[in-house]
Amino acid sequence: MATLSSDLRIDIDRLSDRLAALAEIGAIEGTEGCARLALTDEDKVGRDLVVSWMRDLDLTITVDSIGNVVGVMGGEHDGQPVMTGSHIDTVRTGGRYDGNLGVLAGLEVIETLRAAGITPPRGLAVAFFTDEEGARFPPDMLGSLVYVGGMGVEEAHAIEGIDGATVGGELDRIGYLGPAPLPAPAPHAFVELHVEQGPVLEAEELTIGAVTGVQGISWTEVSVTGQSNHAGTTPMALRKDPAVVAFRTAAFVRELADELGAPQVATVGRMHLHPNLVNVVPATAEFTIDLRHTDNDVLLDAERRTLEFLLEAAAAEGCTVTTKSLARFDPVEFDDAVVACVEQTALTQGHTVRRMPSGAGHDAQMLARVCPTGMIFVPSVNGLSHNPAEYTSPADLEAGANVLLQVMLELAAT
Repeated sequence: MATLSSDLRIDIDRLSDRLAALAEIGAIEGTEGCARLALTDEDKVGRDLVVSWMRDLDLTITVDSIGNVVGVMGGEHDGQPVMTGSHIDTVRTGGRYDGNLGVLAGLEVIETLRAAGITPPRGLAVAFFTDEEGARFPPDMLGSLVYVGGMGVEEAHAIEGIDGATVGGELDRIGYLGPAPLPAPAPHAFVELHVEQGPVLEAEELTIGAVTGVQGISWTEVSVTGQSNHAGTTPMALRKDPAVVAFRTAAFVRELADELGAPQVATVGRMHLHPNLVNVVPATAEFTIDLRHTDNDVLLDAERRTLEFLLEAAAAEGCTVTTKSLARFDPVEFDDAVVACVEQTALTQGHTVRRMPSGAGHDAQMLARVCPTGMIFVPSVNGLSHNPAEYTSPADLEAGANVLLQVMLELAAT
């Protein structure tokens, strides 16, 4: 007699082994982290490994024209599957759990069901989406954005990366320019397991986060042009120094976030001065501004005030400014029923749980455009992510994957 589905539990050793094997690809020497920027050679090797595991589970695999990969386990009846998944690309200083957990836990759910001889009423799908991080090709969540029709394939293929390569060219080069058309059919529902990437669950000694939605995100690239000159002979009053504009703006967005209060956050995460010499007033300053908030009206106000300050600072310094939007996504609210299902499942399994928003962007926010969607968070030790020291304990990984298993089964029964 097959194990009752409510009693099923995933195999944490098997999940941990897969996480470790994937982390070996692009491993950062001397750390537990890895670097697999989207559509690089390392990403291809990681993709090939995950696809091999999908084949081992006898999943029906499709690759679409933006390189998203979906593996499907059939159900008892026809109809769109319940989907889970995330991404396997990383930032340059990535950890082994961000994104990877959501994909490999999905495979573990299916392997657990296969071993128990259980076929759900609806099929189950596991996906990994292209370029979620946006670290090589902006914007982030690119693959899932195209998957749901938020950007056309031709436009996405033409995007140029930080190294001058294009999305379409790199997809073709690594062999993941797939035939499946986009936008894709919407799944019946989507649920994503992810490490929190923040300190809240650990600080409150909680195991599961039932994610209510995702903050709105605004990424802007700023270029300030001044006048390069000798650092020793140019009087301060006669300088046109773009670095001053950049530094003042960086300080302003921090002060603005403090003024607006949580959950407003603001970051200048990348900056480059040219010619970047100790004794030369820079000619140009290029930097990025990352603004996020759960309330779109507040986010719009933060964007407006930041732009006003930037232009005023540039004018005062005698510099000129150009800006380019790298990404702009409104806040997203997840489906109430899916959020409640995550919460109740966690409680039924004896876990502590709280409802909470996500401060980071995720593929789930794109899927929320087309189907009922939710997320499951597990703690990140010291709140670290996008860092080789990122860590989540095996007990918390196991708890999150078991919640995912039962949530998917419940959604597949509807």
